[in-house]
Amino acid sequence: MAMKEQLAALDWAAAEASLDQAGAAVLGPLLDADECQRLSALYDSGEERFRSRVVMARHGFGRGEYKYFADPLPPEVAALRGALYARLAPVANRWSEAMGLPTRYPADHAEFLARCHAAGQTKPTPLLLRYGPGDYNCLHQDLYGEHAFPLQVVVLLSAPGEVFEGGEFVLTEQRPRMQSRAEVVPLRRGEAAAFAVNHRPVQGTRGAYRVTMRHGVSRVRRGERHTLGIIFHDAA
Repeated sequence: MAMKEQLAALDWAAAEASLDQAGAAVLGPLLDADECQRLSALYDSGEERFRSRVVMARHGFGRGEYKYFADPLPPEVAALRGALYARLAPVANRWSEAMGLPTRYPADHAEFLARCHAAGQTKPTPLLLRYGPGDYNCLHQDLYGEHAFPLQVVVLLSAPGEVFEGGEFVLTEQRPRMQSRAEVVPLRRGEAAAFAVNHRPVQGTRGAYRVTMRHGVSRVRRGERHTLGIIFHDAA
């Protein structure tokens, strides 16, 4: 099935409702087992595919490592990035309006990237992440410059319970004058989740207000976990 047809078959009404309610939504399966394996194998396929490698412990980010893809992106990653952006741009615009922000996002991802590049954000941000036993990712936000798309997507490439245990995808939400709320987003191999990068609107008694979101990965207890991260803004 073509990528756009596959995405069209997902329940986007339910995904938008979940994003509005919790700041995250499991979109459903986007990649089959063979596609997950091919993408995972890219991690050790040659450094020319990547623009940088980050060992998390060196920077206090956690434990584990990840690599940012170089241009040109692998065709399947580029296709996913463009098609998912088109689906999420209306949500991003609705959120921006609800939070009283002036930014509006074009329907086409290439046009949004042109905006990033004009501001000096020219480095591609899709990445592969690899975690082994004891590895984890501290709570964080993926912000790389002036322009940031307010949603991003993660695709789990390894089978939980079979290839690894632990390593749950975790979100936290900080509302004004309240303690943080944590939520675990369960994923199966090949499933994707969309989630808020930085802020999202929450409807209160006096209108919408902003809450701050962060995401991370809990400690992997056994095995090896691979993930594809799709960030829609480029980096400076």
